[in-house]
Amino acid sequence: RDLVGFVEEAQQLIKAKVPLPPGYHLVWGGQFENQQRAAERLAIVVPAALALIFIVLFMTFGSVRQSLLVLANIPFAMVGGVLALWGTGEYLSVPASVGFIALLGIAVLNGLVLVSYFNQLGATGMSLAEVVFEGARRRLRPVMMTASITAFGLVPMLLASGPGAEIQRPLAVVVIGGLVTSTLLTLLLLPVLFQRFAQAGKGQA
Repeated sequence: RDLVGFVEEAQQLIKAKVPLPPGYHLVWGGQFENQQRAAERLAIVVPAALALIFIVLFMTFGSVRQSLLVLANIPFAMVGGVLALWGTGEYLSVPASVGFIALLGIAVLNGLVLVSYFNQLGATGMSLAEVVFEGARRRLRPVMMTASITAFGLVPMLLASGPGAEIQRPLAVVVIGGLVTSTLLTLLLLPVLFQRFAQAGKGQA
C-alpha cells in the first residue's frame, strides 16, 4: 500500500491508543523519513528547474507560447509515471522522485525536437496544416527511437530482484511509464496544440 497513507494511519492509531510519558516523543524514520525529505527538496528543485528550462526555451524560440507548449509535455510524462507507480504498487520514494526528474528532461527534449521541426517547415512556406502533419510524420521515428532506447535500457532495472532492487525498480517504473504517455501524447496532442496556440508572433504571449 501507499507508504505515506500507511504511516499517517499508524500515527493516528498511536496518538489515540499509545499515550507517551512526559518528555518522550516518536520519530518516524526509514523510508518514510527519506520520502518526506525528498518531497521537501523536490518542492524547491523542480520549480527552479522548470524556470531555468523555460528561460532556455524562450531564448531558443523567442516565443512564450512555443516555450509553454514544450513544457506542456511534462504533465504528459507525469501522468504515465504516476499511473505506473499505482499499477505496480510502488510508492513515491526517493528513487521514484529521481525518475520524475529524469522524465522532465526526456519530455522537454521530445517537445523541443517536434516544435523546432515545425518551425523549420514553417520557414519553407508550408501551410500550418501541412507543417503539423508533415512535422509529426517525419519526427515520429526519432521520437519513438529516443523513447524506446531509453525504455529498453531500463528493463534490467525494472526486472531486478537482487540487492538494490528496491532502489532500481521504482526509478525504472516511473521513467518507463512516463515515456509511454509522453511519447504518445507528444505525437498526438502536441501537433494539435501547436496548430491552435503556437502561431503568435515571436516574443508574444
